[in-house]
Amino acid sequence: MAVDLLLGLQWGDEGKGKIVDVFTSKYDIIARFQGGPNAGHTLVFNGRKHVLHTIPSGIFHDNTINLVGNGVVIDPVIFKKELDKLDEQNVDYKKSLYISRKAHIILPTHRLLDAASEASKGKAKIGSTLKGIGPTYMDKTGRNGIRVGDIELSNWKKKYRALADKHEAMIDFYDVDIQYDLEDLETDFFEGINTLKTLKFIDSEEYIHQAQTAGQSILAEGAQGSLLDIDFGTYPFVTSSNTTAAGACTGLGVAPSKIGDVFGIFKAYTTRVGSGPFPTELFDEAGETMGRVGHEFGATTGRPRRCGWLDLVALRYACQVNGVTQLIMMKGDVLSGFDTLKVCTAYNYKGETINHLPYNIEAENVSPIYTDIKGWSEDLTAMTEASQLPKEFNDYVEFLENELSIPITIVSVGPDRKQTIVRKEL
Repeated sequence: MAVDLLLGLQWGDEGKGKIVDVFTSKYDIIARFQGGPNAGHTLVFNGRKHVLHTIPSGIFHDNTINLVGNGVVIDPVIFKKELDKLDEQNVDYKKSLYISRKAHIILPTHRLLDAASEASKGKAKIGSTLKGIGPTYMDKTGRNGIRVGDIELSNWKKKYRALADKHEAMIDFYDVDIQYDLEDLETDFFEGINTLKTLKFIDSEEYIHQAQTAGQSILAEGAQGSLLDIDFGTYPFVTSSNTTAAGACTGLGVAPSKIGDVFGIFKAYTTRVGSGPFPTELFDEAGETMGRVGHEFGATTGRPRRCGWLDLVALRYACQVNGVTQLIMMKGDVLSGFDTLKVCTAYNYKGETINHLPYNIEAENVSPIYTDIKGWSEDLTAMTEASQLPKEFNDYVEFLENELSIPITIVSVGPDRKQTIVRKEL
């Protein structure tokens, strides 16, 4: 059976966690395929907010397996905190949470390296979440990393010590003032390792192959967003993994021919956390309103998100790279009350009008070309049926569908799982 994918199409924070939670009842397995605790997937139901960083967003459903794939990097300290919160809610995760032996482990010294590297860049910093993600992926590609399967081996602590010692020498090389007590950090780390060892470790690519053969339905859950992809994002202001559809193949061991539907999620406007180019960014009252009404703060870092109008050039690019088959629009309710909405439909690139995402989208090279669309005043948050949506809202959605040539099948009108409206059944 084919594996369906659910991906963010912007710079992350699109609302993937909510939609995975909504979709979970239709799938036997939810599988995270890349990223680490830099992700913050927010779910709201029964009047309560839940934020997941590494654990797949189907964990609150009793009959669903949640798999952390080989493409994910795991911080045992943060992972334990997530599990502790699930314990508080009596979630029986031990029967449903599986970990790939090939997933890499974030060491305390990876986080220290991250901080030292970012501090050394000064004003040229890339806006890292300082979770140790980049250094862990560097060790992975440098063939130095420690994987979940290693902690089952008798010599793993010797391997750990050698790598941590190497990291400390690298921290000294940066020549920045990073104060730390590694012995103290290691106390929490090894406690997290012991908790991790209570879970079920699997050879995930074989597990998924057998599940497909048995006809089980699988949804692969992405983290971050397509514009943060290490290859296809706004480099160097990107994450350290492949956030696009191709990342699901390498992050889970799924053949490209076994990919089914690709659900692409985007906000009705655009946001970005941290540094990097953002052609449609707003510095006026409209941008402030989006941030305030949309509660635009990072679920992981708490940093305020930069806000701007929807960028169709970038969105079209993300759809193309991922092979998106269905679109899901989030936070349409945030735009209620704007008399006029602006949508970037093209760029002025060095004096030329273009419709594709160029190599460089810094402000000195790119300025957005906007199309104006009439807004709506109605409060969407209490609406439950597509027939209740105002004409101007539907006009906005249909305009986007025509520009992208992909159906927008679902719209979200609030953070709760119940505030999700199916426009079209495909």
